[in-house]
Amino acid sequence: MGRMSEELPAYAERVLEAAERIPPGRVMTYGDVAEWLGEGGPRQVGRVMALYGGAVPWWRVVRADGRPLPGSEPRALERYRAESTPLRLTGDGEPRLDMRRARWDGDAGRDEGHM
Repeated sequence: MGRMSEELPAYAERVLEAAERIPPGRVMTYGDVAEWLGEGGPRQVGRVMALYGGAVPWWRVVRADGRPLPGSEPRALERYRAESTPLRLTGDGEPRLDMRRARWDGDAGRDEGHM
């Protein structure tokens, strides 16, 4: 990753690379990313995204319940709509990701010789 600092922890770099591979209109949960990498867990991925995720499509790495990241809802929803990411409305009329349709399993990244 050319724009990443030489001092970026190796795990963080792998998480950010995974986030960059998620196609527009699709998402992976924090746990999905950890599982895909074969290391860490949802909290570790969340921590990396909180500290370093601003330079990658952060809105594509999400909570398992489909709720937009607290504090970033308007920006995330704008991105989801621009990318035609599947959304649904809750009973209260709140937008959520339609995880059944939006979730990406990462197979395309593995086919490209990933990790």
